[in-house]
Amino acid sequence: MIKGFKDFIMRGNVVELAVAVVMGTAFGAIVNALVADMIMPLITAIFGKQDYSNLVWTLNKSQIAYGKFITAVISFLLIAFAVYFFIVVPLNHFEKARKRRRGLPEEPPSETELELLSQIRDALMNSGSGSGSGSGRL
Repeated sequence: MIKGFKDFIMRGNVVELAVAVVMGTAFGAIVNALVADMIMPLITAIFGKQDYSNLVWTLNKSQIAYGKFITAVISFLLIAFAVYFFIVVPLNHFEKARKRRRGLPEEPPSETELELLSQIRDALMNSGSGSGSGSGRL
């Protein structure tokens, strides 16, 4: 029983998952600091302090606090903006530059859906032309 547990814990995917969770948590702290300490002060400087958390809609004596939802959506969009423009775009740029320095070919453009469908049509026409199964039209 102990040996089975040890084998389970030492399997690569469990260890990799644990490392991913720890790294994700640490990376989340970086992104939150970027948004809270750099992006939000810029937005506040431009638009003024915006606080939507107190917005409430009352319906039949029930209060719906939609302001917190708006704040959460804005925070999500700001975090997504920060991750994309401050992390994804620069990393993609550095990766392309690294490939160019090493002389590696850039990825060829993927075939379009129309090109793939044309290839399938041509393959079906070629495979059916010798069997007399029809006119060869689809």
